[in-house]
Amino acid sequence: MSGGSGGRRLTGRFSAVRASAVRRSAALRTRRDRAEGRIPFDRPDTEARLAWLSAASTRIGTTLDLESTARELTEFTVPDFADGAAVDIMESVLHGEEGSRWTGRGVPPMRAVALAAVDTMETLEATPVGETFVRDQKRHETLLHQYCLRQGKPVLVGRMREEDFALVSPTASGAAKMRALGVHSYLAVPLIARGLLLGSADFVRGPGSPPFSPTDLALAEQLASRAAVFIDNARLYGRERERVVSLQRSLLPRATPVTPGLRVHGEYAPSSARHPVGGDWYDVMSLPGGRTALMAGDVMGQGLPAAATMGRLRAVARTLMTLDMAPERVLARLDLATRDLEDDQVATFLCAVYDPADSRCTLAGAGLLPPLLLDGRGGAEFVPLPAGAPLGAGVIPYDPVTVTVPEGGGLVLYTDGLVKERGADLEEQLERLRSAALALPPGALEDGGLIAAAPAGPGRFDEAVLLTARAVPLGAETGLRVWPLSGDGRAASEARRLVTRQLADWGLDDLADVCELVVSELVGNALRYGNGPGELRLLRGERLVVEVSDTGPDLPQIQHADLSDEGGRGLQLVNMLCRRWGSCRTSAGKVVWAEQDLPA
Repeated sequence: MSGGSGGRRLTGRFSAVRASAVRRSAALRTRRDRAEGRIPFDRPDTEARLAWLSAASTRIGTTLDLESTARELTEFTVPDFADGAAVDIMESVLHGEEGSRWTGRGVPPMRAVALAAVDTMETLEATPVGETFVRDQKRHETLLHQYCLRQGKPVLVGRMREEDFALVSPTASGAAKMRALGVHSYLAVPLIARGLLLGSADFVRGPGSPPFSPTDLALAEQLASRAAVFIDNARLYGRERERVVSLQRSLLPRATPVTPGLRVHGEYAPSSARHPVGGDWYDVMSLPGGRTALMAGDVMGQGLPAAATMGRLRAVARTLMTLDMAPERVLARLDLATRDLEDDQVATFLCAVYDPADSRCTLAGAGLLPPLLLDGRGGAEFVPLPAGAPLGAGVIPYDPVTVTVPEGGGLVLYTDGLVKERGADLEEQLERLRSAALALPPGALEDGGLIAAAPAGPGRFDEAVLLTARAVPLGAETGLRVWPLSGDGRAASEARRLVTRQLADWGLDDLADVCELVVSELVGNALRYGNGPGELRLLRGERLVVEVSDTGPDLPQIQHADLSDEGGRGLQLVNMLCRRWGSCRTSAGKVVWAEQDLPA
């Protein structure tokens, strides 16, 4: 008796110890699961489920990319909640449009954008994880279509029977795969944000997992509600980003003008889909005398405000370059214009003017990275350009630099998005850019090949522009002649003789009379007001341009001449006979030019 009683007491103690150990083990496992954000299938632990839902807020929606958010939802639920998960998004939502309200009629076009499954169910779908495909809706409507997409209601099939596979899968092959893999439970919930349907998420469980329960359904609905907000935020961001990119592209040059002696290529490359855009720009302008202006800039900001500021600065820069101002003077004026903007904006900028007559290029920069100069013989160096303060900082003047661009060589202008990477040394990135430019095959530089080969690569987190200009011989349809003129009274007759002879060589005798009158007036003004003419330049391109330089400081203006006045009508004649005329200051004085249209 005593032995029996002692045995029972001992057995009771062992049972109590064993029960206590089990409880401690369960508690430790619960704390571990909560810490890892996991929820076990076999324990309806309320605190564990709440911890799992809380973890969803930190692991779903980490980016503003819609498809990445959908993938994060599937990866978060597998294997902690389901053995397989898929997310379908409406086609209209993928294109940035609003979701729809369920009407009970018809099924909106859907696209599966994310899929995750355990190893034993990796063949659940024929399409690899992460790739998109359009569901086949011609066979029949599934439970997903009938309830989630038409009525906005969840679907729960706790224990699937043979006939349920056809109701769950949209294709016969999909139903066969689910049956072969041992799927026995199915759950689908709609993704609804702001009262609008965005898509759906469906989950399955296979061998070794308990069937879905009403508690699992409630948990999935809460998870889907949170994930839908993240997906809708990504949709709104994507739509806003596309609008900024569209505005940005519309404000950039749509075509490259004729650039004598240069082969120019400009390209805008937005950042990767997860990063904002707005503010980078470039421009190319034909100037009188066959010169070409190359410009690149970057507004320090993002979104619509930066794109709008970029458009305003580009318009001001084009206006200043129309006056044929020197690059350093353009930067000084742009700095004043930037400071006058309503918003406190700052921008970097670089302006270069190329003259095909002597292959010289004058550059001035305001904080933009130095351009790359290619020598045409397999070498490249960065132009030693003074950095200059960004536009809007109020630090002027800017210092210009003049370089010679040899035939076959070129210039590469770019913004920092082409080389900028987080944590990378700028000097090393610039050296990588130089090496990438030299490694490109012939012709690839002019086709924008440096965009893909640049250090930042296609996954850049900042947008970039690339502007390349290769020095080439003047084409047969383009002619450029430059003559020095004497500073005495013979200059006018000398200029008329040179112009007449050259027009005859070009087969443009019909323009000779007007061109003689124009060049006589320009040379006469240089003799009278400009201390004598310097050079005479004649360019045949899209139009015929005659240009005379002198050292006088005053720019000519059309004067009002009375009937009794003997002079003052020369520029009036030039204005009437030519398409347009103008003047600009240079470091040595000024240049006066006039354009005539070529005969058809």
